[in-house]
Amino acid sequence: MPEISHPPQAPEPLLSAQDLRKAYGERQAVDSVSLQLRAGELLALLGPNGAGKSTTLSMLCGLLKPDAGQLAMAGGGVSAQRIGLVPQEIALFEELSAARNVALFGALYGLTRAQLHERVPRVLAQVGLAERAQDRAATFSGGMKRRLNIACALVHAPELLLLDEPTAGVDPHSRNAIFDTLEALKRDGMALIYTTHYMEEAERLADRIVIVDHGRVVADGTLAGLLQHLPAAQRLRLDVAGAPDLDALRGLPGVRSVALARPGRLELGVDELAGAAQRVLQALAAQGVRVEQIDSGRATLEDVFLHLTGRALRD
Repeated sequence: MPEISHPPQAPEPLLSAQDLRKAYGERQAVDSVSLQLRAGELLALLGPNGAGKSTTLSMLCGLLKPDAGQLAMAGGGVSAQRIGLVPQEIALFEELSAARNVALFGALYGLTRAQLHERVPRVLAQVGLAERAQDRAATFSGGMKRRLNIACALVHAPELLLLDEPTAGVDPHSRNAIFDTLEALKRDGMALIYTTHYMEEAERLADRIVIVDHGRVVADGTLAGLLQHLPAAQRLRLDVAGAPDLDALRGLPGVRSVALARPGRLELGVDELAGAAQRVLQALAAQGVRVEQIDSGRATLEDVFLHLTGRALRD
């Protein structure tokens, strides 16, 4: 009898969250959010400010107790020793050196002196701060403080790293250094959840993207899968003066979708750029609408968000 081969099974999720809910009075901050994450994956939690990303992260790491829902980690319970948290606000002791900051956080996690001696220089090297180990945090730039915050979250060797908008206000050099660090951690098998409202960060870093809006998950998938929500793979973005006839634009050949992202901003999905752009410009001119600026390119996560919610990501 021939041997029957079975396809390899996907590894068990390291983290599973099911129907998490959290309300503040009458405001439902998180409404039935579910997600799964495996070792070696980076999941981007993408959404505008106020979408419920930070509240979700706080529940995942145990800082907030959910009003409802379930949390589980493979191989044991959810515990602080298994999770590293990089908060949105920088959490450092400014008058301590970089090394002493990391050592302090390691001591809070119960690391021994020998463990700290080995791990502090290692995590500082991981974030590119080995040469500044003895310098006070107060002398660091904003981007360097963000990187030091990541080192503090890594010192106890967590299985899961949660990062709440870790590039807010950082310079381009530090942003790229943070990206390089996270990609290296992922290659080493760490699981990461990264909240952001910058679509380009999610597109670069994430294996999977969960889009949240008003506390609810509106889409969950890979970048390629999410782009399939769109009726067209190319987009036109026009800033206009006047009141365009949206129905007339929708009837043009090659135009798949038309939306008014905000007053004066048209977003169109098209089959191909050259012919569609010409027809759209001619139609707007006939309507007496003046085009002040035009931009084109491939569809992006922001287009997905606009398509799913009817508003721009940063509204």
